[in-house]
Amino acid sequence: MTSFRGGSSSGAAKPRHHDRDARGGRGPRAGRPAHDPARMTAYQALLAVHRDDAYANLVLPGLLREAGLFGRDAAFATELTYGTLRARGTLDRIIESAADREVSRIDPPARDALRLGAYQLLHTRVPAHAAVASTVDLVHSVAPGAAGFANAVMRRIAEHDLDAWLAKVAPAEQEDPVGHLAVTHHHPEWIVRAFREALGGDLAETERLLAADNERPEVHLCARPGRADAVELADTVGGMPGAFSPYAVYLGGGSPGELVEIKTGKAHVQDEGSQLVATALAQAPLDGRDERWLDLCAGPGGKAGLLAALAAQRGAHLTAVEVTEHRAHMVEAAVRGMPATVLCADGRSVGTDHDLPAGGFDRVLVDAPCTGLGSLRRRPESRWRRQPSDLPPLTKLQRELLGAALRAVRPGGLVAYVTCSPHLVETKVSVSEAVRRGGFDVDFVDAREVLPAGMPGLGDGPTVQLWPHKHGTDAMFIALLRRNA
Repeated sequence: MTSFRGGSSSGAAKPRHHDRDARGGRGPRAGRPAHDPARMTAYQALLAVHRDDAYANLVLPGLLREAGLFGRDAAFATELTYGTLRARGTLDRIIESAADREVSRIDPPARDALRLGAYQLLHTRVPAHAAVASTVDLVHSVAPGAAGFANAVMRRIAEHDLDAWLAKVAPAEQEDPVGHLAVTHHHPEWIVRAFREALGGDLAETERLLAADNERPEVHLCARPGRADAVELADTVGGMPGAFSPYAVYLGGGSPGELVEIKTGKAHVQDEGSQLVATALAQAPLDGRDERWLDLCAGPGGKAGLLAALAAQRGAHLTAVEVTEHRAHMVEAAVRGMPATVLCADGRSVGTDHDLPAGGFDRVLVDAPCTGLGSLRRRPESRWRRQPSDLPPLTKLQRELLGAALRAVRPGGLVAYVTCSPHLVETKVSVSEAVRRGGFDVDFVDAREVLPAGMPGLGDGPTVQLWPHKHGTDAMFIALLRRNA
């Protein structure tokens, strides 16, 4: 059953930072045409990201289809796009040094072409002469007046390898260890500081996390309980069963959207960490009634799909709430055929909305909007788009949503607060502040006890922080709370 109603635009939508400095890019125009479809496709993806605030993982597949690229050419265009976006901050320092000017003073089309060219020179096996020539050809096509400048900059960059450039542009490790890690591992300094704090100040472990963030992540599938078995699904799709989640399958390659099991609703794409935190809420012991489950921030529907499948096996019903209409439609598709109701509403309206009664639910999930710092490996442009100024409005919303969840759950019921960010102000601080300000009587449930036995690196509890470098998952955080009164 699905119920769509007008949702408040002031609800759970995530604020986005606009890179004004990167605007003004343009596509091919008069001048010498570029005849390299793979590099041109990568350039157009960068253009969409920097000019239109697009996401590479959403825009690139369409560009590859339009260009007719597949196989090795598609893989090359994808590597150029993701690699250049991931390393942007470090590439810009190198370009600034070679050009003897700030990148903000370089015409955006030429700047994006130089970023692509510098990535080829310093991170791929493309011969230097080919990287220089193809970049100059590209600039001839998109910014003809800057071709001579681009030729000179590329030739200067080609004079040194990556290690030599890092030694030149990165701060000394002894004098500025965070700044050094930021440049050598392609992350903004504020994010490196946040990771270091979440890891207890351990710089060596912070470096391992940054390195893991720069690796291309595997695609994880979730075999929906009651509809598919993970081992059988792995055999069918040529993947491997997951290490921790009983529903996870690591896909070896190919496009998951083309799989019959995805099209027929037997499985969906979902990081194993997301599967684990949703399953933890469903598996935690509960006294009394266990029939009404609530997902308070359900879009785009991955965790709602898994919870609804588990609810079907246990005779429960899921209410999935999403504030934006288009994401509510995605949730509707994710739970179709399962015991779930989708509400297009603001999750903070618990107690004033007759479909969201106070004390009306037994298990409540708050997958709160956050900076997404835990999934940077999947969205390479996000690390440069996010800013510290994003935190205050997000943490305010997180605490309000957790407060609504604690109002929604009955005495004795359970709330799982989840973020895809390890930033402490979004995790432990948000939980403690929401509980303190709301005056709720709650106990922490040790989340380690409802995660699979034998999982390493779960810390001292009662909350759990997953990590890419420890668990191979996104950096998901979970706190389990039991309401006493």
